[in-house]
Amino acid sequence: MEKILIKDAHIVNEGSILRGDILIHNGVIEEIAESISAKSGDVHIFDAEGQYLLPGVIDDQVHFREPGLTHKANIATESRAAVAGGITSFIEMPNTNPQTTTAEKLEEKFEIASKTSAANYSFMFGGTNDNLDEILKVDKKSVAGLKLFLGSSTGNMLVDNEAVLEKIFKSTDMVISTHCEDEETIRENLAIYKERYGDDIPMNLHPIIRSEEACYISSSRAIALAKKTGARLHVFHLSTGKETELFDNSIPLAEKKITAEVCIHHLWFSDADYDEKGSRIKWNPAVKTAQDRDMLFQALLDDKIDVIATDHAPHTIEEKDNVYTKAPSGGPLVQHALPAMLEFYHQGKISLEKIVEKMCHNPAILFQVEKRGYIRKGYKADLVLVDLNAPWTVKKDNILYKCGWSPFEGTTFKSRITHTFVNGRLAYKNFKVYDELFGERLTFDR
Repeated sequence: MEKILIKDAHIVNEGSILRGDILIHNGVIEEIAESISAKSGDVHIFDAEGQYLLPGVIDDQVHFREPGLTHKANIATESRAAVAGGITSFIEMPNTNPQTTTAEKLEEKFEIASKTSAANYSFMFGGTNDNLDEILKVDKKSVAGLKLFLGSSTGNMLVDNEAVLEKIFKSTDMVISTHCEDEETIRENLAIYKERYGDDIPMNLHPIIRSEEACYISSSRAIALAKKTGARLHVFHLSTGKETELFDNSIPLAEKKITAEVCIHHLWFSDADYDEKGSRIKWNPAVKTAQDRDMLFQALLDDKIDVIATDHAPHTIEEKDNVYTKAPSGGPLVQHALPAMLEFYHQGKISLEKIVEKMCHNPAILFQVEKRGYIRKGYKADLVLVDLNAPWTVKKDNILYKCGWSPFEGTTFKSRITHTFVNGRLAYKNFKVYDELFGERLTFDR
């Protein structure tokens, strides 16, 4: 593989911004300096023209729907959209069909990704009420972690047996990532509104049905169980301000046993958007109040929340256009997550360094991803070049998701991802994803 010399970039990495050059050889960063000269003719020089160079984003929660739900999405289509959005590595969830709850089904997914993924990939192994034996067989070096649904969602993998849950928490030292919503509370709330409206419940009641209480009960129980058992717990997609009080910012991330994630949609939208967006912003957990959104953002800045992710979960527009009880929760986000966070930078809400910390460095620390998530000598050259002043509008004709729609349609972002490098190879340039695949299986330093 030829050497690539990226010249004159603002390199955003490890809490600082340095204007300089990066030399890549065989997919790995060989040198970083204020100025590097090409010493031989086999170096391809790439002029960054002073644009901002970030580590590739590591998205710790996506649903790419393969196998079994490929009318919505697949690994090929969604990984291409991810690369266009500056996401160079993803961790995919187990609620496919069949579910990823055996070693055999896990390896089938790795096999698909090895042939079709434009981005680097790993998967979560799914826990259920009756697969503890399978969980114990999993090699923690070969998989990102374990996913438990403590509230039912797409693909219903609900773990609601308390004794089983405690056994799982006691039996593994893998990162246990949880979807926390209390099922009993949700069922009670849903029954009240079904009696009043039938199936056509107004969408703005979604955060009342899947309520703050439902989230807090489940999150606080999971955290209590983690403290009791010593388990390594990661709580996915916080959606309420109240839940942020459950997390600690007094120690470094690498020393935390209990961590938290927030998703783009819970930072961007609020319940005031349901009237316009309807089911397009129906997620589990629900988008809640503007106050919740503000508290989540503050907890992110205060390091009570460790990671920003997408929970990318596409459905067809025909599915989403159903009445409340039949419209599935979830939406596509990987192509637009980094541009959305950069919009917050323009608004003065967050620094570029903090965005990189939460989307690149911290997922690598949390999941012990090997040699990714940073711009460092000896690390894989997963890199994203961003023009901070190149406005563009999200439209049907520039959406790359298989489902063909986005909750951000009509939104104009000030920043544009111009180039994405995956393992030192140019995978994306100016709205075009190249056909050649450069994604690799993620490895873990455990």
